[in-house]
Amino acid sequence: MGKFIYETTVKTEIEDRALAHLQLVITAKLRRGEPFAFSWREDVSIGGGRTTVWVHGGSALVYKYHGSRTPAINREWVEALAFTANSPSGLYLVPEPTAMAGKDAVRGSLSV
Repeated sequence: MGKFIYETTVKTEIEDRALAHLQLVITAKLRRGEPFAFSWREDVSIGGGRTTVWVHGGSALVYKYHGSRTPAINREWVEALAFTANSPSGLYLVPEPTAMAGKDAVRGSLSV
């Protein structure tokens, strides 16, 4: 499990593979100067619920990976995550699409 750390105080654990995909989408948005909301569900062990942060060019972000290998990138997953990042609700983690599911199936399952 990797960690996403926002402004040194807000932290969440995310699988390394998912974190790598999120990092690509977040970096692309920030390079274009596009701030956005990023939301995730908290684990029940820390009370559950949901956290949302406002990500902008001045945000202090840390991506801490557990493993040393860079995972293979699934372009369809990056596109699905970018789709959420460009929506009014902002970026949130969606399941990795399979080769059979296609983008339309992923878009139909997007919800926070």
